[in-house]
Amino acid sequence: LHTGRSRNDQVATATRMWTMDAATRLDSAVRALQHAMLDKAKTLEDAIMPSYTHLQRSIPILGAHWLLSHFWPLDRDRARLRSARQSAAVLPLGAGAVAGSAYPVSRTLLQGTLGFEAVSANSVDAVSDRDFIAEMLFAATLIATHLSRLAEDLLIYGSSEFGFVKFGERFTSGSSMMPQKRNPDALELARGSAARMLGNLTSLLATLKGLPSSYNKDLQDDKRTLFDAVDTLLLVLPAVAGTLAECDFQTRKMLAACSSSMMATDLADYLVRKGASFREAHGAVGTMIRRAESRGGELSALPFSAFQEAHALFESDVTEALSPDRSVRQREIAGGTGPNAVREQMEKARATLVVIEQKPNVP
Repeated sequence: LHTGRSRNDQVATATRMWTMDAATRLDSAVRALQHAMLDKAKTLEDAIMPSYTHLQRSIPILGAHWLLSHFWPLDRDRARLRSARQSAAVLPLGAGAVAGSAYPVSRTLLQGTLGFEAVSANSVDAVSDRDFIAEMLFAATLIATHLSRLAEDLLIYGSSEFGFVKFGERFTSGSSMMPQKRNPDALELARGSAARMLGNLTSLLATLKGLPSSYNKDLQDDKRTLFDAVDTLLLVLPAVAGTLAECDFQTRKMLAACSSSMMATDLADYLVRKGASFREAHGAVGTMIRRAESRGGELSALPFSAFQEAHALFESDVTEALSPDRSVRQREIAGGTGPNAVREQMEKARATLVVIEQKPNVP
């Protein structure tokens, strides 16, 4: 049974087979989260909320548009998982300890029987190549990073200061001292897992960096980082999907957070459509913002005379430019936050999942 084989090529083969299977399992878990995102986004198609840059309120967007901004990074993650699986699907069996087998082993037969896509070209490289693990860990690290960003958004929006979302009880915990608390533990653990993933990737790369060619016992540690990364993600991904499914978005509070001062860009666009240059419009609106702030109020609280003083092109229809709903509906460009654009985006997202699920030989 052991003729023509070595631990070196056997372990490499088994690790590659495990990685191929792990990529398939992770892909399914990521896809399940994407489906949960689309289901929740459907409920937020008409919900208007602030967008943020630098964590400062910017321009009104649809809630579905915000949530879908987390869908597409996961779509790229699935592409990386497929790439990592393909890198793992190269058969090292037959490389022996380092120089190849002295027996007439049919590596092509082994390749087909074991489900590999190619045969390794060099026996020395075959027993020491761990690039596929590095690729898998990189894919896992990016998945965890994207989960961390989603978790951070939800944690911020779920705080009392924002109040955009209420968390369900299944994925939260109470406090041992404070009866009013509902702590979003699952999201915090998901956020923390990204640091662990990065540590696994760095650990493997640091090990590989110091090795000479061919097999070295240091490579035994590669399984620890690989197994930990996959096992952790297979716990975190369903937890995030479950948390998101139970989130109760407070759409009235989301809309109420869209203050009239957020319409500054729309006011500038209003002046541009009337014939002003954008630089001129930007300056005029900036003057109005400062005036409103000095009064401790919003743009909508300024009298019409203040608009006319800022720029002669402001007319009585300027109040329409202060509407969050109008702001959203003006952005019907592909990939924008307009209602039709968002619906098209959701259809594209669902179609992408269906196409990938039906594509043969893809995890």
